[in-house]
Amino acid sequence: MEMIEPMLVHVLPLMLVVARLTGLFLFTPLLRSATIPRSFKVSLSLMFGIALYPSVPAIDPMVSIDAIQLIPLLFAELLIGISIGLIAAMPLYAMQMGGFVMGYQVGLSLAESFNPELDSNGSVIGLLLFFMSVFVFIGLGGMELLFLQLAESFHTAPIGMFTAGDVPLTMFVDVVTSGFELAIRVASPVIAAVSMSQVAMGLVMKTMPQVNIMSIGFAIQILTGLILLMLMIHVMGDVAAEEIDRVMDGLSLWIQSLATDSAHARAAAGGGG
Repeated sequence: MEMIEPMLVHVLPLMLVVARLTGLFLFTPLLRSATIPRSFKVSLSLMFGIALYPSVPAIDPMVSIDAIQLIPLLFAELLIGISIGLIAAMPLYAMQMGGFVMGYQVGLSLAESFNPELDSNGSVIGLLLFFMSVFVFIGLGGMELLFLQLAESFHTAPIGMFTAGDVPLTMFVDVVTSGFELAIRVASPVIAAVSMSQVAMGLVMKTMPQVNIMSIGFAIQILTGLILLMLMIHVMGDVAAEEIDRVMDGLSLWIQSLATDSAHARAAAGGGG
């Protein structure tokens, strides 16, 4: 029993560290994939938690803490991990939304396929752009940056210091807004080309009624969209890389700003005492 007691002091702090990592696993690309067994995700989260725990700033012993006090702490740690993962994933979701808009305009909205990353069905073009953005995210070192930023967050926002008021709502709004803009930027060339092809087919139908344009118009519309998508795919990759890089920089600045907020909270607590 004497050998177990020193270990019990670290059980609850380790749970809080793992809770922050678990929040990251809920929305981070690849980590949240439905194709990865849940047991493996839990094991991986626990492994990273044990690896990070020695570098986490000293935490007061929590052996005597009760469940009523523990639940808000677990929720706060889960919230910061969710915030980091969701912000990092927004450009990827925006690319998928842009692909869905393209597929709808081209006429492939009924052709859906299963997305194992999101555990849902989606547009074929949306799925293509989503996986392209995942590859871009990996190529930019996004996975490594996320874990490094999470590890840094334990120093800027120590265990027990993060509150619901620290959630970056302004950054969420900015990322969502830029995500909609990214989706429109990605889809606009295909939308413009399909619109012009429809106008051209309408003119042909009116000027030469003997030509049954409706029989080939749908195929022309799909072919036009896919050819333009093929020609513009590298530009879309560059646009996705630019947005991912901007979001990751903003995420890093937010995590750094938590150090100032935590210092102010500790100073206020000390003054109140």
